[in-house]
Amino acid sequence: MGGLRLLALVVVTVAVVHQWAVGGGGVMGNFVFEVENKFKAGGERERTLSALKQHDARRHGRMMASIDLELGGNGHPSATGLYFTKVGLGTPTDEYYVQVDTGSDLLWVNCAGCSRCPTKSDLGIKLTLFDPSKSSTSGEIACSDNFCRTTYNNRYPSCSPGVRCEYVVTYGDGSSTSGYFVRDIIQLNQASGNLKTAPLNSSVIFGCGNRQSGDLGSSTDAAVDGILGFGQANSSLLSQLAAAGNVRKEFAHCLDVVKGGGIFAIGDVVSPKVKTTPMVPNMPHYNVILEEVEVGGNPLDLPTSLLGTGDERGTIIDSGTTLAYLPPMLYDLVLSQILDRQPGLKMHTVEEQFSCFQFGKNVDDAFPTVTFKFKGSLSLTVYPHEYLFQIREDVWCIGWQNGGLQNHDGRQMILLGGTV
Repeated sequence: MGGLRLLALVVVTVAVVHQWAVGGGGVMGNFVFEVENKFKAGGERERTLSALKQHDARRHGRMMASIDLELGGNGHPSATGLYFTKVGLGTPTDEYYVQVDTGSDLLWVNCAGCSRCPTKSDLGIKLTLFDPSKSSTSGEIACSDNFCRTTYNNRYPSCSPGVRCEYVVTYGDGSSTSGYFVRDIIQLNQASGNLKTAPLNSSVIFGCGNRQSGDLGSSTDAAVDGILGFGQANSSLLSQLAAAGNVRKEFAHCLDVVKGGGIFAIGDVVSPKVKTTPMVPNMPHYNVILEEVEVGGNPLDLPTSLLGTGDERGTIIDSGTTLAYLPPMLYDLVLSQILDRQPGLKMHTVEEQFSCFQFGKNVDDAFPTVTFKFKGSLSLTVYPHEYLFQIREDVWCIGWQNGGLQNHDGRQMILLGGTV
């Protein structure tokens, strides 16, 4: 962990009081997942700005889409995931690679007998189908089980004795995943002190996928075995471990924006000390209240409506999004303040959509920082080497995106991804 170039720590407490926190350095919690960035796996995987933008576009379309059956969130297909990790499931334990996603709730993996599940991945990992019949600790969840009743708000259709609890998630592009819930052992790495970990087993309920369609079933691009959601619903792994008294309902991630990879930790964050800001309650994603934006220490003159905290407002924090998306007004102000520092720059367009320029000096010395100030005196500073992408020697492109993201009421949204 000490060797990673970890640039930002985010801590989320999901409890009666919702908080989001920022600190520096590494992170250590009760349980630790080392994660890899899909654009860094497999060596020379393409990481063009267009690839990042296309990734974000697919993800945002599905983040805003409805689902067939409410699960308190939605598990996004692997094409929209950015970080993945390895978990152990069953007895004896087999290893599975799952997308780590703060924008969804459910833990699910592809299972034996699955229709159109991917069989290979260009991430350089071996895909494995989970087989409940080969695990001595596996058992199906009945529709009458409390987990199923809670997940479906006591509205599971046609429940009768012997009927198992199933799930279906359908996305805006028509792709879907479906299967049934099982209970089995998950093997996690527990912090044992002195930055060391030791395996610990815990019983959890997760989805056993037996049918995929659309992109989920046909694409091997960045395919993984499933999804590990860090959402707020009771069905999430974090909620289950907390309900069992194994951990505090809190997680943190410390991600390397430059090299890819990093760490997710769940439970009490014992290091480092952090400052917190409250999250907007009753939201499907992790939203926080942004009060001010500064460029080079100078506050921007922004209307309160842009940073409002009404229904479905606030700023979305999403580890699965690569770039940062700002409403047009905020985007224009931030960009003008940044470029004013170097008036002689000759801008040109790369890949038909990105503003780029040639620059041979240290960007951190030449361009201003951008600071987001959140409710509760929490500040998040983004440095030039983080919001600028070097695509060739001496050629840099601007990572801030003119988002134009809207909720269903047409209100502009701010979404901060891995760039910050």
